[in-house]
Amino acid sequence: MEKTANNLRNTIIQTVPLFQQITNEAASFKISPEKWSTKEIVGHLIDSAANNHQRFVRLQYNETLIFPKYEQEEWVSNQHYNDADWQNLISLWQSFNLHLAFMMEKTPSDKLQRSVEIGGSKPFTLEFIMNDYVEHLKHHLKSIFPELSIVSKFENIYK
Repeated sequence: MEKTANNLRNTIIQTVPLFQQITNEAASFKISPEKWSTKEIVGHLIDSAANNHQRFVRLQYNETLIFPKYEQEEWVSNQHYNDADWQNLISLWQSFNLHLAFMMEKTPSDKLQRSVEIGGSKPFTLEFIMNDYVEHLKHHLKSIFPELSIVSKFENIYK
């Protein structure tokens, strides 16, 4: 998982300075009530990190797991990310993802084929969800920074 961990680290290194150039007000702007602001997208990515952190850790000591679906709209709404301090969101996102990259790198290869079902999905391996996590993150970053060269390889197929 070293390649995936480095991919995640490089994405963070490339993105944090761009986030820091966005003002709190600009990060709060919503083009419509139905669309997430930049703060809410970053909040969603923090939620994704939190959900996946549980999966990454628990699959290292369980052969298989079943997790509930991640209710993204409710999570983002209930945490009021649009009202949060922008710099704190950036710091939390950065720190959490650096930790996940470290975890990925330290995950024993014999654990990577363990499986998880998420919200009634087909089983996914730990290796798949680690790789998919990074692609999902890059997909959302691309929506904020279309000029970035961090194109997602595939859409996230579970929530």
